[in-house]
Amino acid sequence: MSDRHISQHFETLAIHAGNTADPLTGAVVPPIYQVSTYKQDGVGGLRGGYEYSRSANPTRTALEENLAALEGGRRGLAFASGLAAEDCLLRTLLSPGDHVVIPNDAYGGTFRLFAKVVARWGVEWSVADTSDPTAVRAAITPKTKAVWVETPSNPLLGITDIAAVAQVARDAGARLVVDNTFATPYLQQPLSLGADVVVHSLTKYMGGHSDVVGGALITDDADLGEELAFHQNAMGAVAGPFDSWLVLRGTKTLSVRMDRHSENAAKVADMLTRHARVTSVLYPGLPEHPGHEVAAKQMKAFGGMVSFRVRGGEEAAVEVCNRAKVFTLGESLGGVESLIEHPGRMTHASAAGSALEVPADLVRLSVGIENADDLLEDLQQALGQV
Repeated sequence: MSDRHISQHFETLAIHAGNTADPLTGAVVPPIYQVSTYKQDGVGGLRGGYEYSRSANPTRTALEENLAALEGGRRGLAFASGLAAEDCLLRTLLSPGDHVVIPNDAYGGTFRLFAKVVARWGVEWSVADTSDPTAVRAAITPKTKAVWVETPSNPLLGITDIAAVAQVARDAGARLVVDNTFATPYLQQPLSLGADVVVHSLTKYMGGHSDVVGGALITDDADLGEELAFHQNAMGAVAGPFDSWLVLRGTKTLSVRMDRHSENAAKVADMLTRHARVTSVLYPGLPEHPGHEVAAKQMKAFGGMVSFRVRGGEEAAVEVCNRAKVFTLGESLGGVESLIEHPGRMTHASAAGSALEVPADLVRLSVGIENADDLLEDLQQALGQV
């Protein structure tokens, strides 16, 4: 963390970075500047650089400064959704004819963006197991401009060695993009490990309360930051002031929430490993997880996401989802409440028939911050009736 930030301690940055007291009233929380345009002091005389809220808004600026500080970057940019952030990034980094390496496990919306949108623009992509740097190197072509990584990945909780893959990308003259949504900057900081850009769905843990949709890009490359900012303004899918305010509120408690998410998830994963109706548990905190050692090296803790496979196949997995009571059946993740879903039929339906298709017997949990005993009891009753 550089001296451009007020503290090297995450918990302090989360509360104070970007959260400057209002100069007019002294309000300790940045106001919601619900405004589209700004009075200018003469033609071209902008107050604080603000002229139109697509280009910049003080509430969004506060959030973007906060995000940059938490990821240890120079520039943070906030968007209307995670996919809006990804779209801006891809159109900034790529031109028709370029190539991208994508992971063999990723969010279904990200895969859909590559397969159904970016591909029509003339960008090629190929799939690699990013947990294996050799496989990434083999997938790179002379046209490769970016390597895309999720770690932990969605929904199979795969782990990629960020530093190792960053070196592979650097050797090829490509940018490394890391989706840090599952880990959050509290548990993992990809820029410090060699990534060029970090992507977030702010909808998830950063907001933390299932009440806002947003996305972000963070980079430590000043020139790339300027390019991204140009495209953000030119394309226009920016975070609104109220959404920015909600996420900024959420980041203040990120550290304490992630501690509890991780603690509860570890207890859930341990219980599931001992349940007769569970065939496998996917959680990087388990010593038997193939990415456990790498995760322990680059993460502070192992996060709140747990996936598992159920004896009895797809219908049994669906029944587990339907029988849960404390775990709410729903898409998304990262809120204080626990969620359960069937990725094959829900979040990852767009990957069906592709190299990213998920197992039909897979259940994904977003473990919340409720009492852990209640969560364990709920899962036991849901599994017990399979």
